[in-house]
Amino acid sequence: MKRIRLTRRPGQPGTKKLMQRYGGDLICVRYRYDEERGEGIKTVELAVDRADWSVRKRAPDASATVRFRIAEDEDLLRRAVLLAGGRWEESGDLWSLRLRDAAALGLTSRIVQRRRGRRNDHL
Repeated sequence: MKRIRLTRRPGQPGTKKLMQRYGGDLICVRYRYDEERGEGIKTVELAVDRADWSVRKRAPDASATVRFRIAEDEDLLRRAVLLAGGRWEESGDLWSLRLRDAAALGLTSRIVQRRRGRRNDHL
C-alpha cells in the first residue's frame, strides 16, 4: 500500500529542482512510500489547464436561523414573530427566526450580521 508521508508546496525544501523544471505549473510534490515493495516515490501535481473562474455566492439556506432587531413600540410585529416561532435572545437584544419566516414577514432588511463560528446563521 502506498502512503503519503509528506506534501511540499513550491518553494519549500525538496521542490527547488522541480520548480526549475515545471515552473508555475507545479502545484505540489508528494513523497509516497510503498510498504510492500519498500520503495519511496516522489510524485508531482501539475496544472495542465487554467481558466478564469469566479466564486458564485450561494443562496442562503431558507431553514437557516437569522437574527434581527424589533423596536420596543412594534408590538404587532413582535406578536407575528412569536406566532411564526421566533425567539427573543436577551443576551444580544435580538430576535431569532428561520430565514424563510423572516422573509415572509418582511424582516430581511433588519437581519444582523452573525457572529463568526455560529452554525445555521445567515449573513
